[in-house]
Amino acid sequence: MSMTRTKATFAPPVMQALRWLDDHTFSPTHPLINVSQAAPVEPPPQVLRAEMARLVQDEPDTHVYGPVLGLPALRTEIAKRWCTDYAGDIAPSHVAVTAGCNQAFAAAVACLTDQGDEIILPVPWYFNHKMCLDMAGVTARALPTDTQMLPDPAQAAHLITPRTKAIALVSPNNPAGVEYPESLISDFFALAQSHKIALILDETYRDFDSRPQPPHRLFQNLNWSDTLVQLYSFSKAYRLTGHRVGALVASRSRLGEIEKFLDSIAICAPQLGQHAALWAMQNLRDWLAAERLEILDRRRAISQGFNTLKPEGWQLLGLGAYFAYFRHPFALPSDQLAQRMVRDIGVLALPGTMFTPPGDPRGETEIRVAFANIDKTEIENLFTRLQSLRLSLAQPVSDA
Repeated sequence: MSMTRTKATFAPPVMQALRWLDDHTFSPTHPLINVSQAAPVEPPPQVLRAEMARLVQDEPDTHVYGPVLGLPALRTEIAKRWCTDYAGDIAPSHVAVTAGCNQAFAAAVACLTDQGDEIILPVPWYFNHKMCLDMAGVTARALPTDTQMLPDPAQAAHLITPRTKAIALVSPNNPAGVEYPESLISDFFALAQSHKIALILDETYRDFDSRPQPPHRLFQNLNWSDTLVQLYSFSKAYRLTGHRVGALVASRSRLGEIEKFLDSIAICAPQLGQHAALWAMQNLRDWLAAERLEILDRRRAISQGFNTLKPEGWQLLGLGAYFAYFRHPFALPSDQLAQRMVRDIGVLALPGTMFTPPGDPRGETEIRVAFANIDKTEIENLFTRLQSLRLSLAQPVSDA
């Protein structure tokens, strides 16, 4: 009897990790430090919540279906903002509003691929991207990253086959946090363009990029829409995780195909979330700038605090946006280590095995820490607890 695609797909990693907490209690003096998930846990700012309450009371269209491709005013605002931010030519007709960025990725996969096709994913990959491909019957071709957690376009070129339909990048990266250099993104665009395949660029965390300049200039290419499919999320920027609002920017012809997918899955993104995202884009620029500075401050705290772990043999492989990516020094594989960390030091983090193909030895040595929901005091406590781990080492710690 054949196995269905959902049965062949691994269980949602965050939900799996949360189940590790079932048999544990944590005292008020030694509470759980949860660095497993990047989604904001705080509600939207008070002014946005007040506007959302007004919308529920006063705007009838927040309670009914809207256009499949999204609220026209929101599509227009996204296009206008993107034109400014990227100095490119983006029209509202290039923009679709989706029920979160994961749906945007699924819509892109649906319009670009057929069963048995392939999409290249750098490893470590964002696990929901791999899950989506598995359930679509699309093969994920694993592209290893280097010691700086960056993929190599030359290596990617060797993975392209007649069935390859896209290369998918996430920058700033999930899980590794690294910000892909502009030149690297440009090289991947050129590679995709030369092979007439798509470049899917997930910029969920673009609002927390440390660089003051635009992360790329792809939208300045006159033919960008032939190759680029860009994804975005309002969940991280404005804490709208529960309201499911994302965006996809692509060619008009691809949006025609994507409209079919969206109409058959959710019909439209939640109307309240769309109106909230529009109001936030128009009114919360300063608030979002302050949020970015806070995340960058926590990033610095991670970088500084990590010095306490270096003598223990830990390595900081990647850092940026919401994430720090560590190599641990222990003989224990990371999936077992992550469970020991819950039991021994009250820390919940995700193991590298959740971001790599089965049997990948590199994943067994890596841990992702999502630090956006812990303040600098908790970051300090995190390093104190990690330093207290007493486990067998995989190899002697170097004196260097």
